[in-house]
Amino acid sequence: MSQTYSFFQSVEKSFDKAAAFTNWDKGLLEQIKACNSIYSMRFPVKMDDGRIEVIEAYRIQHSQHKTPCKGGIRFSDEVNQDEVMALAALMTYKCAIVNVPFGGGKGGIKINPKKYSVYELEKITRRYTAELVKKNFIGPGIDVPAPDYGTGEREMAWIVDTYASLRPGEIDAAGCVTGKPVSQGGVTGRKEATGLGVFYGIREVCNMEATMAKLGLKTGIAGKTVVVQGLGNVGYHSAKFFREGGAKVVAIAEYEGAIYNAEGINEEDLFQHRKATGSILNFPGATNLAKNSDALELECDILIPAALENVINKENAPRVKARIIGEAANGPLTPDADEILNAKGALVVPDMYLNAGGVTVSYFEWLKNLSHVRYGRLEKRFRENKNLHILEQIEELTGKRVSDPERKIILKGAEEVNLVHSGLEESMIAATHEIMEIWNANPEIPDMRTAAYVSAINKVATSYMALGIFP
Repeated sequence: MSQTYSFFQSVEKSFDKAAAFTNWDKGLLEQIKACNSIYSMRFPVKMDDGRIEVIEAYRIQHSQHKTPCKGGIRFSDEVNQDEVMALAALMTYKCAIVNVPFGGGKGGIKINPKKYSVYELEKITRRYTAELVKKNFIGPGIDVPAPDYGTGEREMAWIVDTYASLRPGEIDAAGCVTGKPVSQGGVTGRKEATGLGVFYGIREVCNMEATMAKLGLKTGIAGKTVVVQGLGNVGYHSAKFFREGGAKVVAIAEYEGAIYNAEGINEEDLFQHRKATGSILNFPGATNLAKNSDALELECDILIPAALENVINKENAPRVKARIIGEAANGPLTPDADEILNAKGALVVPDMYLNAGGVTVSYFEWLKNLSHVRYGRLEKRFRENKNLHILEQIEELTGKRVSDPERKIILKGAEEVNLVHSGLEESMIAATHEIMEIWNANPEIPDMRTAAYVSAINKVATSYMALGIFP
């Protein structure tokens, strides 16, 4: 008989499964698994119509093996303590896997943002920030939030403004939150970071000959069929980069339904269609599917669930035909679904590593805020002048001139977005190889998720031991 797990229990189950493949002390493993600090708050906010509403909110710091803690804030009426604990724990492991020196944290406000005016949302966000400041749960060296489901640049701008007003003269105040507008200290490339990270991670897996041979697939991304569930920020950018990388996005699902086109779907055209009609359905050239969950069960090489958790479960997992499932969302597979898909020989590329693009680029933004200088400013012109000199020397020696388009590419110095994408690519490639090396070194490890957890546990445990807190 199958057991039902809460989201946090699912994370703990995955942790315990991986911990069995490590040699760390049981007490140390218990410390890594536990949530260090849980701040559950209630605060009143006056609404536009004059009534007072009591808002339920959370900020949870899962691990302080490295500081600051890092993790998004979500606005959703589904927010509860268990969910925020689970997401905070995943942030700890996610940061460790991609070698980002943060502990895990997460925040949530239990509201449906669509039901509030902009002014009401601003008051809620600013009051939440003030509550975090009061209890020392936010700061560039303490805990650094970011956007998550239901939040974005606007909310982060309100947070940094509130924090700076309550901490006058703090020179690194901009580093108290990431995902800000570029004009407020944000970094270019943050918006597409999670989707781009998903692409880099899956592309690296697809470039591994032995892994592809086991799955019965050709090496490389080109020509592979992809289904994306979700057309939000992550789903949109995942679809975009897969299409640009030579894959074919044959289906996209959203809450109102799903569409299919064997010839491929252009995500930007679909986005504009949805903007105009309010739905992805009836997109020119595509077929509407009976229900949105049907997209998960289509024939394809790669399935990217990029929306909410638990969309693939023990009921529908047996019907999932994709050979590779890339978890762009947090916890889109239940533990039961995981085991069913692994038994079928599919490769599940786990969330807490695959969707780490957002936190990786958040780390770059935080570094930018602490250094007070944008990436590329000090070296761009130097590189361009150097490249020009080298190119002129080669042209002089060969007596040939490089074509204008190639000349432009060779001479161009790196802008901030180029450096951010480069750093993200390096982080995802390195993490993929670290996980695969652990998995290949121990054939008893059943799946990539467990190998990823082993990687995270080893790094967090090493940090705890280096702190000397276990005499």
